[in-house]
Amino acid sequence: MIHAELLSRQYGIPSSKKTDNGAFYAVRDLSFHVRRGEVMGLLGPNGAGKSTTMKMLTCFLPPSSGDATINGVPLKDDVRIRQQLGYLPEQAPLYTDLDVHAHLAFIASMQGLPKATAADRIREMARLCGLESVLNRRIDELSKGFRQRVGLAASMLHDPVCLILDEPTTGLDPNQIVEIRHLIRRLGEEKTVLLSSHVLSEVEAVCDRVMIISDGQLRSIGTTDELSRAASGESRLRLVLRGDVSRFTTAIRSQHSTCSVEAEVAATGDDVYQLMLSCSDPSVHLGELAFQAAVSAGAVLLEMQPQSTSLEDVFHQMTGGRS
Repeated sequence: MIHAELLSRQYGIPSSKKTDNGAFYAVRDLSFHVRRGEVMGLLGPNGAGKSTTMKMLTCFLPPSSGDATINGVPLKDDVRIRQQLGYLPEQAPLYTDLDVHAHLAFIASMQGLPKATAADRIREMARLCGLESVLNRRIDELSKGFRQRVGLAASMLHDPVCLILDEPTTGLDPNQIVEIRHLIRRLGEEKTVLLSSHVLSEVEAVCDRVMIISDGQLRSIGTTDELSRAASGESRLRLVLRGDVSRFTTAIRSQHSTCSVEAEVAATGDDVYQLMLSCSDPSVHLGELAFQAAVSAGAVLLEMQPQSTSLEDVFHQMTGGRS
């Protein structure tokens, strides 16, 4: 759906990221792919290039080099690109002196929708975004949460195949954040969504995959589990075992030399121990390995719990601790 290939944006202002010609790159050689029907999170510290990336994809800024396609349409075909896209910037552009229905009707007319089609789309988007109760209220009377919904509804009136959302929950209260998250998840079932956010818990809650950028360059991309494994360099499984730890450890090492067992304090008496099983080979299924080793050692597995590096730790490691 979204294919970016060596996408770069260069500015002629000297900085710590300057090049030989005195300019600097806000985004440099950024390549990624967002699949159809996927919610992709875009993470990075302030100044990482997130907004610049989104502005290039939405044709507000031309790339200095590289290219991208959205649903097979190249960026240079900006009219068709905008037909494919729905874009919600951090501050939703709204005509606050209009009521919600009038605002959506005006946006629909600007997008070239016939009146009959526009009326149907306004009703559908009002239902989808939970705006039916406020259609006749002026936008300047609405809460920030409802304004975000109006902006989202406006971005989808022309039924785009892809949504690009820049910090969609900024300034919302906890209840509003939950509502917008649920809405994004529903949208992600049928549309491709690229979502920028500073809130790591939000990304974990709504995104299928995450890409982390820093200094305008891609640092990592994958599911949260894949990023955790890449950051820690190994898979880990916490166990509670009843039996002979030494025999269990020997059985593990005889099957996979890349795996190790760290014995922790006894959970209770009666030969019950807490163990940490780790392996540097990502292809090894630790649950199956632990079960087979326990059977071989005549031990009993009482608990198994996968351990992962938090997304916050991954973010700090990938971006050098910048915020």
